[in-house]
Amino acid sequence: MRSALSPTTARASAAPRAALFLAVPTVLLLVLVAAEWGPLLGLDGDIARTTHRWAVAHDGSTRTARILTDWVWDPWTMRALCAAVVLWLVARHRAWLLAGWLAATCLLGTLVQQGLKAAVGRDRPTWPDPVDSAHFAAFPSGHAMTATVVCGLLLWLMRLYGAGALVWRAGLAVAALSVVGVGLTRVWLGVHWMSDVVEGWLLGALTVALAVAAYERHVPEAQRPGRGGPA
Repeated sequence: MRSALSPTTARASAAPRAALFLAVPTVLLLVLVAAEWGPLLGLDGDIARTTHRWAVAHDGSTRTARILTDWVWDPWTMRALCAAVVLWLVARHRAWLLAGWLAATCLLGTLVQQGLKAAVGRDRPTWPDPVDSAHFAAFPSGHAMTATVVCGLLLWLMRLYGAGALVWRAGLAVAALSVVGVGLTRVWLGVHWMSDVVEGWLLGALTVALAVAAYERHVPEAQRPGRGGPA
């Protein structure tokens, strides 16, 4: 007898597969950076020198990049957005479990990011004519990872609460612009190597996939939003 997965089961099984798929390049890039693999460092250097020349030559674009990276897409802005959604889940839906899960995932992402920075200890690019500055270690990019975690979680929540097609497409476009945009601003401003940003994207996506998989595994379907429960 042929069996078929229901749409809900198919969606539920996607997160573990995504996590497995993302884990391989995430770990591989971490190993290559920690081992200071020559070809990767050379590529990082070529990209950084090129984008720095552009940043110095195009002052208006550089000022715009600084505003976007320091205010619009800053990790603290993203965390504030996450906190606002947590409060909305509690006040509007009494979804304490889901709100706690969201907050815990964002906190875990920050701890993982800071732990890896300290463990790898990669130096940031240095320039005789810098256009911006940043502190602490470079790898992975905290801006790129935080934006990926927050935007990825919010997109999943939109699906969970049955957002309409127009709202979903708008949210997806804003999330994609934010995640890609913040990563590119960090390279443009000369405060990160390209591989720092790529690892931030990969690690952020992996964090979201693992968090969603854990939620789907431990929260009964009947208790999820739209399934009869407030979770």
